[in-house]
Amino acid sequence: MADTWRWLRWAVGALAMAGAAQAQVTLTDDRGVAVRFEHAPQRIVSLLPSLTESVCALGECARLVGVDRYSNWPERVKALPQLGGGLDPQVELVLALRPDVVLAAHSSRAVARLENLGLKVLALEPRNHADARRVFDQLGQLLGVTDAPRLWRQIEAGVAAAAQSVAPALRGQKVYFEVNRGPYAAGPASFIGETLTRLGMANIVPAGLGPFPQINPELVVQARPDFILIGERGPQALEDRPGWRALPALQARRLCQFTPEQADVLVRPGPRMDEAARLMAECFNRVGARRPATRP
Repeated sequence: MADTWRWLRWAVGALAMAGAAQAQVTLTDDRGVAVRFEHAPQRIVSLLPSLTESVCALGECARLVGVDRYSNWPERVKALPQLGGGLDPQVELVLALRPDVVLAAHSSRAVARLENLGLKVLALEPRNHADARRVFDQLGQLLGVTDAPRLWRQIEAGVAAAAQSVAPALRGQKVYFEVNRGPYAAGPASFIGETLTRLGMANIVPAGLGPFPQINPELVVQARPDFILIGERGPQALEDRPGWRALPALQARRLCQFTPEQADVLVRPGPRMDEAARLMAECFNRVGARRPATRP
């Protein structure tokens, strides 16, 4: 009997140690900084919408205690305290929430200050598909969610399905995706550009300009895209740019104009990338059959 009790005590102790080891995790963020966690964080502040969405897609929305002002999906995060912009959050409000970890963009100016105040910061800023998957897996490790790889495979399957849905006759046609005013465009190396490539489309932005370059509008005039993808502006605003009125995309009304809610989906490298691919594919198929209007 004594041997049995000794064995039980040993087994219980071993299980406890195993659980502790599983709870401990060290993650290297996009600065190259290794951040150690003794336990899975229960109070999380997220200062980047794509990171907010990833936490929720992993089933752990309840651990969020505050977000940046742009985090608006899923609906429940709108009820959380808003802590300013991701690049310049209200540090005092973040500190008052006593987070176990702050998820922030690598480019955020507040990272060093938050760390100096004693907070743990994980700086993650995905820029392409591989980054998005890596960050999703890292957040799964942080949260102790073991099926993160399976969830990402579902996202990848959605992107592949969207690619299959694009009409074969449209493949290889030239696309210009304007991210925001400047104008700033989505280059081939960005997650948006990679999605366009997977959909079989040709990005007019030269790869050497980087993921999201500010471009000279004359580049678009010279490239003569077959499709233009844009957010808030209407076609009239584009036609007012010098030389744009004669672009094949505007002549044929091959313009994909997205609502603010759809634009959020398109510009966030996270768990809704499959929905972003579907939005693009649907628009290509919808407007792709249009022909240039006859002008007097």
